[in-house]
Amino acid sequence: MKMIEAIIREEKLECVKKALEKESYFGMTVSEVIGRGRQKGISLQWRAGEFTVDLIPKIKLELVVLDEDADKIIDIIATNARTGETGDGKIFVLPVSNVVRIRTGDKGENAI
Repeated sequence: MKMIEAIIREEKLECVKKALEKESYFGMTVSEVIGRGRQKGISLQWRAGEFTVDLIPKIKLELVVLDEDADKIIDIIATNARTGETGDGKIFVLPVSNVVRIRTGDKGENAI
């Protein structure tokens, strides 16, 4: 099993979510996060002058999936979150050694 963590633009959440649902991937955790990468923030012009916002709001998606589904899900997320501009985000893939469904006690792949 793999955990996929994707940091994406806020405005791309619905597009990514619908694309995953279309392929029958429904389980996910969504968090509002802030951070920065190579872009080091953005400069904004306001009445009082220019200022820099160095922590940008983003969305973090977390999905635990079967090994054989990981590449397909990564492709769906990357394709639907991409704008081609700096700040599109990143996808991290981590191994998952076990999963336990609290309600039933199911473990491993049966708990996904």
